[in-house]
Amino acid sequence: MHHRHTDSTNHRARALAVGGAPHGTLVTAGAQSAGRGRQGRVWTAAPGSALLMSLVLRGLDRRHAVLPLAAAVAVCKAVEARAPVECRVKWPNDVWISGRKVAGILVEANPHEGWAVLGIGLNVAEQEFPGELAESAIALALEGAIEPVLKEVLSALENQLDSQPAETLSAWRERDALLGRNVRWEDGEGTAAGVDESGALLVQTAAGEIGLSAGEVHLRA
Repeated sequence: MHHRHTDSTNHRARALAVGGAPHGTLVTAGAQSAGRGRQGRVWTAAPGSALLMSLVLRGLDRRHAVLPLAAAVAVCKAVEARAPVECRVKWPNDVWISGRKVAGILVEANPHEGWAVLGIGLNVAEQEFPGELAESAIALALEGAIEPVLKEVLSALENQLDSQPAETLSAWRERDALLGRNVRWEDGEGTAAGVDESGALLVQTAAGEIGLSAGEVHLRA
């Protein structure tokens, strides 16, 4: 289902999931007015410049225990297949190129009803970004490539979501943008030390190693 303009592809996909939409139902948009990222952040993109998609997933099992990380790995593989770049992932699932964000991922799930919605925003054709985004965002700068990139992402997702968690974690760790770097979060700071088997971020602090399973971390200046 494609919308020229919508409020949020995740909002549309969630409504479809609640209504019983089958696994693989896809919602895309040329533009959205209320796109959201993690922590309630707004996702902005000029009309026609980004891949904006949300996918309904059903039949979730232990392979999907690290779904957000699997999605990030899949996006990395898709991007690297379409452009001569190397991607890294900022925990848990922001995709970076050269330290700047090219894609964001938002997973919303209702385990009791057996569905999840996987939302992806990927900067494809944007040539420049306004204001503060000019320093923190990046795009593939591929004109007319949204459809080919979408096909690449869907193919990579299909393969990655069929992988066992151990395979996903291994691939994610190879792309870990925070490993060994000083990070801070609302309640503390430390040195990022990878992820555990559940996908939680491990941080070495003055008091010892801890795991962060949710929230936002930032590189410490």
